[in-house]
Amino acid sequence: MKPIKAIAFGMSALLLAGCIDAPKRDKTRDYGIDRKDLSQLRAGIWVDPQGCDHWIIDDGAEGYLSARLDKYGKPVCSGIAPPETAVGPYKSGSAIEDPI
Repeated sequence: MKPIKAIAFGMSALLLAGCIDAPKRDKTRDYGIDRKDLSQLRAGIWVDPQGCDHWIIDDGAEGYLSARLDKYGKPVCSGIAPPETAVGPYKSGSAIEDPI
């Protein structure tokens, strides 16, 4: 096989490999060092620059963040704290120290 064809074949194989579905992971679980269900961790609220709320969990070196939505799927912008501020016990629930 000529070098150009070999490179083209290799690139095609890599591109197609990206189309294969990876195994689905349970997103309600923490897969880090202290593996546990996320319900065992404590969440806080981070307010984004636009004033909308996001659930936040800091599990030591790992962290989780998702938008806080109402029952209709709209963002919740409660004014619980100033923009770019986090409130609540979001760093509790893990014995692992946060390196930052």
